[in-house]
Amino acid sequence: MGDDRMDQRRIDLANGIHLDVVDTGPPQDRPDAPALIFLHGFPESHRTWRHQIAHLQDRYRCIAPDQRGYRGSSKPQDVTSYTPDKLIGDIFLLAAELGIPNFTILGHDWGGAIAWGIALAGQGTGRVTRAVIANAPHPAIFQRLLYTDRQQRESSQYMRGFRDTENDALVRDHGLTGILMKEVKWDRPSQMEPAERDALMKDWQDRDAAFGMLSWYRASPVKVPAMDEPFALPDDYSPPSLPDLSIPTLVIWGMDDLALPPGNLDGLDDLIDDLTIVQVPESGHFVPWEAPEKVNAALDEFLARTD
Repeated sequence: MGDDRMDQRRIDLANGIHLDVVDTGPPQDRPDAPALIFLHGFPESHRTWRHQIAHLQDRYRCIAPDQRGYRGSSKPQDVTSYTPDKLIGDIFLLAAELGIPNFTILGHDWGGAIAWGIALAGQGTGRVTRAVIANAPHPAIFQRLLYTDRQQRESSQYMRGFRDTENDALVRDHGLTGILMKEVKWDRPSQMEPAERDALMKDWQDRDAAFGMLSWYRASPVKVPAMDEPFALPDDYSPPSLPDLSIPTLVIWGMDDLALPPGNLDGLDDLIDDLTIVQVPESGHFVPWEAPEKVNAALDEFLARTD
């Protein structure tokens, strides 16, 4: 899989946010190499995509930020700083600072949720040419499932815990680890290399980062009903007003994901004109590092077809 050590540099965005960013790729004599921007999810870092970056950096410019609220990047402590429009805006501003006129967006988990928004916003201007989503639900599908699907609603109850400020004392006392142990039932710790897990546990002790990460959930407009509420769409429900996605899109799904069951794939072909779905059996939620060879193979085929 190659060397997965990655150096970061600080990039100051026009909105006052700074991000720690991996920016690696072909030699300087290939400044026109296509750009890939990789977005991690909760509760990880740029290293979610370490195997893919090592695999692709000889052919593509690979850019992977620690997003707002994470590690050494800016960590504002007000929830309103984490609304999706601001998280999406960070990535367009990052591309501008790096002099990248267009790029392929890749995202996992929360990074995938932001990647959906980036793809939808950037397809019409030509700034976003392709999208790769790994185990992250489409916004038009996820909210409907939370209302109607028992498995998805049950799997997402942790989000209610993350939003509950009654848990803030637990976070202040024990870092992010405290609330993860209380609320999360879908992690597969045995799948992660011990050194990676040890590094994450250290990251999770940063209290400002812990509240930054939780603010992604607290600022989200997604509604997560309690388990005793009806399994039906509310009378006032209206689906998000979103265009279809016209750019080539690859969706990779670890099929043993306990947080986001494969029902999230149903109906994607009605929303995306050029859709490729790659199902990865025997992988859980963190498919980029649980099944790196399969993810890399899917990326190779998709990127070669659409270059």
